[in-house]
Amino acid sequence: MGKITVVGLGPGAEKDITLSVLDEIKRHHLVYLRTLHHPSVSLLDRKGISYQTFDYAYEELLDFDAVYDHIVAKLLDMAQLEDILYAVPGHPNVAEITVQRLKKACEEKKTDLQIYPAMSFLDVMFPVLGIDPVDGFKLIDGLRLDEQVPDPSISNIVTQVYDPFMASQIKLRLMDYYDDEQEVFVVRGAGIPTVERVEKIPLYQLDRLDWVDYLTSVYIPRIDTLQKKYYNMNNLVEIMERLRNKGGCPWDIKQTHKSLKPYLIEESYEVLEAIDLEDDFLLEEELGDLLLQVVFHSQIAKERHAFSINDVIKAISEKLIFRHPHVFKDVKAENPEEALQTWEERKQEEKQIDSYTESMESIPNHLPALMKAYKIQQKAAKVGFDWNKVEEVVAKIQEEFSEFREAAEEGLETRIMEEGGDLLFAVVNLLRFFEVEPEGALNSTSKKFINRFSYIEETAKASGKNIKEMTLEEMDVLWEEAKSKNNT
Repeated sequence: MGKITVVGLGPGAEKDITLSVLDEIKRHHLVYLRTLHHPSVSLLDRKGISYQTFDYAYEELLDFDAVYDHIVAKLLDMAQLEDILYAVPGHPNVAEITVQRLKKACEEKKTDLQIYPAMSFLDVMFPVLGIDPVDGFKLIDGLRLDEQVPDPSISNIVTQVYDPFMASQIKLRLMDYYDDEQEVFVVRGAGIPTVERVEKIPLYQLDRLDWVDYLTSVYIPRIDTLQKKYYNMNNLVEIMERLRNKGGCPWDIKQTHKSLKPYLIEESYEVLEAIDLEDDFLLEEELGDLLLQVVFHSQIAKERHAFSINDVIKAISEKLIFRHPHVFKDVKAENPEEALQTWEERKQEEKQIDSYTESMESIPNHLPALMKAYKIQQKAAKVGFDWNKVEEVVAKIQEEFSEFREAAEEGLETRIMEEGGDLLFAVVNLLRFFEVEPEGALNSTSKKFINRFSYIEETAKASGKNIKEMTLEEMDVLWEEAKSKNNT
C-alpha cells in the first residue's frame, strides 16, 4: 500500500509556493491536482512536471458533494498501488473539503497520509485589506452557507465565491444577517500582481460584478451591537451586561434573583397564553421575554462569581445528551413512552434518586398544586399504585365528597381543608385517568365562567339594570341563556 502526500499550491502567486512543496511535487511521478484552474499551476508547466486533474469530475457529476467523494475514492484507489501526491489551491487545511474528507477516509482505511503546510489565501488577504486577524474573524465556505451561520459581531470572510451566480446566492443569504447597504469588500486574486483586485461595494451589488471568479472572496467587517440587523445569543448577553454595568439602567442594576421571581412566573404564563391563543407573533415575543429572564439571572450570577450563561448552556446541553441515550448512544426507544421512560431513568440516576418517594419529593414545591398532584399520581401509577377502572375513581370521589360534607357540618376548619384537599386530589385522579391535565381543564372552565358572567353583566346593563340589585334567580336565567348560546 502506498502513501498519500497532500500539498498546497499557495494563494496563487508562483513565488508563494514553498520550496518543500515544490520538492515534494518533483519527487512524485503520480501527481494529482484538484483543479487546473489555479495561477500557480503555470510554474509546474514550466518545470515540466506531469500531472492529472479532477476537472472532469466537476463537469460529469451532479453536485459538489459527489465531486468531493469521487476525488477521495480515486485517491484511495491509486494509493493502493503506490505513493501519490495530491495538490490543492491554498493551504490544504484551510477551506479545502476534499482534504477534510480524505483525512477521515485515510483514518478509516488505515492509509498513510502526510500533509505539507502552505500559504493560504488568508495570508495575503489580510495584508491587502490592511486588517489584523487578532480582532477575530469567521471563515465561511460559500458552498455551505446553509450550515455555516455568519456572525456580525466579528468580521466574516466568505470564500468559494467562484462566479456571479454563486455571488447572487451568497448575497441573498447574507441579507438575512446584514442590511442591503452593508459595505463589503470583494477581493479577487489577493497577492497575485496581475490579477489582484479589491472593490468596496454595498452588499446588494455583490452579484453585479462581472469579474468575480474562482479566486474571489468577500470580507464583511464586524458590526456594532446597536447597528445590527441580526442578533445572536452573544449579543443579548452583551446587552444585558451593558444594562447592569456602570452607566446602565438604574432599574436593571437594582434587581436581584429574588426581586425577579414574579417576572419569571409572569413571563412563563404569558408564553402559555400565547400558545393557547395560537398566536405565533405573540409567542415569539413572549419567548423572548422569558429568555431575557434566563439571561438576566445568569448575569446576576456571573457578577456574584457563581456561574455564567455559558455554564447554563453547557449544563443543559450535557443534560440533554445524557438523558437521550436513545439518540446519542445505542439505547433503543421505539415510541414516546419508551423515550420518556429512558428520560426518567437517567434523571433518577443523575439526581441519585433511589426510591419513588424521593422522586415524588423532588417535584418543585412552587409548582401549581393541581399540576403537582397530577405528577405525583403519575409517578405512583408507574409502580401499579393506581385504579383499574374509572368507576372506582368515581366511587372514591363520592366517598371524599361525603367526608367533606361531614367536615363542613362539624365546622372544623382544619378538617374542612384536609377533606377538601382529598376531594380535589381525587378529582385530579379522575382527570388523569382520562389523560386530561387538571391545570388546563380548570383554566378553561375559569375562562368559560368569565365569558358567561360577562354575558350576564352586559345583558343586565343593556336592560338598564344594576347587576348588584339583581336576584340570584334573575342572574341564573341569564346564565342559562349564555349556556344555550354556547357563549364560551
